[in-house]
Amino acid sequence: MPRIPVHTRATVPENSSDLIEMLERKHGKLLNIHAKMADSPAVIAAYDGISRAIATYGTLDARTREAIALAVGHENDCTYCQAAHTGSARRAGFSVEETVAIRANAIDFDDKLAALTDLVRESARNTGSVSPETWERALSAGWTQAELSETFVHLAINLYTNFFNHYAETELDVPAAPQLP
Repeated sequence: MPRIPVHTRATVPENSSDLIEMLERKHGKLLNIHAKMADSPAVIAAYDGISRAIATYGTLDARTREAIALAVGHENDCTYCQAAHTGSARRAGFSVEETVAIRANAIDFDDKLAALTDLVRESARNTGSVSPETWERALSAGWTQAELSETFVHLAINLYTNFFNHYAETELDVPAAPQLP
């Protein structure tokens, strides 16, 4: 029996139903991650709140957001997020080979993006801490102070979903990410 149930529209708690309906419309289906988050209205509402803040105030483009998600997902060994964000990254314009390179920390096609993914990996690995050298390398690569500040919320939502998937033992309902070399 799963640790946290995978709800359907018929079984979702009432206080989660509006968010589940919106997420199902957005993604074209009810993803297992959302169906499990809905077990607790507080969990799904927290996810929605961070997502809405990013949608309303965020300035990073889809490719950058997906690169962050792939890097953090790999750093946290989140099979579900690596799979889901491989699909999203492809829709944002990355090739399959580029998604693999991002996950493998082997970005050779965009030095600026490599500096940012190095920063988020280090932060994820070190409970938020980033060395002055890594921070300066990201600034020198062309990221602004404001963009590096915003990067934290992208790191946070990915940590939230990575940890939730481990906690809930979320089963894959999207194509698996390609194996790394």
